[in-house]
Amino acid sequence: MENGEIPENANEHCPGPQSESAGKSDDCEGCPNQQICATAPKGPDPDLVAIAERMATVKHKILVLSGKGGVGKSTFSAQLSFALAAMDFQVGLLDIDICGPSIPKMLGLEGQEIHQSNLGWSPVYVESNLGVMSVGFMLENPDDPVVWRGPRKNSLIKQFLKDVYWSELDFLVVDAPPGTSDEHISIVQYLNATGIDGAIIVTTPQQVSLIDVRKEVSFCRKVGLQVLGVVENMSGLSNPLMDSKFLKITETGEEKDVTDWVREYVRERAPELLNVITQTEVFDSSGGGALKMGRGMGVTFLGKVPLDPKLCKAAEEGRSCFIGENCGVSAPALKKIIEKLMENPGISKMLVDDVA
Repeated sequence: MENGEIPENANEHCPGPQSESAGKSDDCEGCPNQQICATAPKGPDPDLVAIAERMATVKHKILVLSGKGGVGKSTFSAQLSFALAAMDFQVGLLDIDICGPSIPKMLGLEGQEIHQSNLGWSPVYVESNLGVMSVGFMLENPDDPVVWRGPRKNSLIKQFLKDVYWSELDFLVVDAPPGTSDEHISIVQYLNATGIDGAIIVTTPQQVSLIDVRKEVSFCRKVGLQVLGVVENMSGLSNPLMDSKFLKITETGEEKDVTDWVREYVRERAPELLNVITQTEVFDSSGGGALKMGRGMGVTFLGKVPLDPKLCKAAEEGRSCFIGENCGVSAPALKKIIEKLMENPGISKMLVDDVA
């Protein structure tokens, strides 16, 4: 428990040795350290000072949250980071999804390792102005599971914040795991004194996702974290007509591929359809989706991102959807969301102050 660290054998929801409730709360029952924590002297966590010093060179900190897993939060975090870097900002992307670190793959950094310098851990760089840190870089085998209790995960998050040398950053984007658990409490607690711009919450349109997103909004309000806005991801499957695959079901129930025939028919008989985009509702949005939820809870709706096969491919290949094989459907939607984010009074004012 040196320097107020939570021991690895602590209970899952350990309040921390420096907490006034250490050794006394219900969460401490049965912990082998209960008596030591109850009698140990209390005081401020010295690591918070180290975190504040390290974060002093980071101007803006944005958390990307989701109430539910599988909504594309990490994809959004990756593309937001790519976009900010393309705008000539110095950007850091911190992956605190300890048990499901997908950021290394989405940034094309699989197999990379963390290096130590006299200044601390060095991020892994995609470009000179886009650095990444993730537990994924610490695994010998990418298929190895991270089977850690809450205290150990919290300890690594703290280490990421106080030991990683980002140098000067305009933006630190933090990709968090789904839910409102230990990692979320810890990241807010550790960064609170350094100033957090706020959180972007990612959801899909259906009610089963929005139920959890409402909890995420409530969590942010409970811990005093500003909600910068909500993004509705996978808002319908959008695809250029000529990129679609066409099937015909035979009388025996077999699938017959008629893609070539349909494409040739369109070129010869209906060329005006060549640039048509098809859209199919994948998730039920009859409840009004994130837009209605945002209005009801008084949070900004940043926009919708369609489920775009080219965006999915970009994420798989670890590249930006804004360059190269352009994501013609999703890239414009993402650009509008990022532009709206930059217009947020808090962020836009800070950017003006930075220039001044």
